[in-house]
Amino acid sequence: MDRSKQVMLTGQLKWVERIASVMDDKFRVPGTNFRFGLDPVLNLIPFAGDISGFVVSAALLYVMSKNGVSRKVLILMAINISIDAAVGAIPLLGQISDFYIKANTRNIQLLKEHYQEGKHTGSGNGVIVIIIIVLLIVLSAVLYVSYISLRWLFTQF
Repeated sequence: MDRSKQVMLTGQLKWVERIASVMDDKFRVPGTNFRFGLDPVLNLIPFAGDISGFVVSAALLYVMSKNGVSRKVLILMAINISIDAAVGAIPLLGQISDFYIKANTRNIQLLKEHYQEGKHTGSGNGVIVIIIIVLLIVLSAVLYVSYISLRWLFTQF
């Protein structure tokens, strides 16, 4: 990567890093090292809070996709955002998890590793294959448990 592109990306990374900090770890509980951001606070508002946090995370992902980050990093970032959104959508557990699952902070770490250390380069096809395998295993387990449950249910009648 040429020097001018590296300088521009570093400036863009700082902007993205500030937004991620506001969402994930801007505030500190006095007397502790525990940090949180606006994301768990916004998630106290049903549905709207979950959507707003997801939109901010997706916007950060979009900005980075327009600035030449590798496909593998984009896939890893999308996985972090998806896990945060999926767990965050579960009532009560979602509100609690938002204090601990910090997708934006994890994504900033991925960006730093990519730009500063040259990690996470490539197409990301291996990550996609792993995701598909895991989803197939989970689907198989759900189908098996459903089959066993239905078989047990029918033997009760």
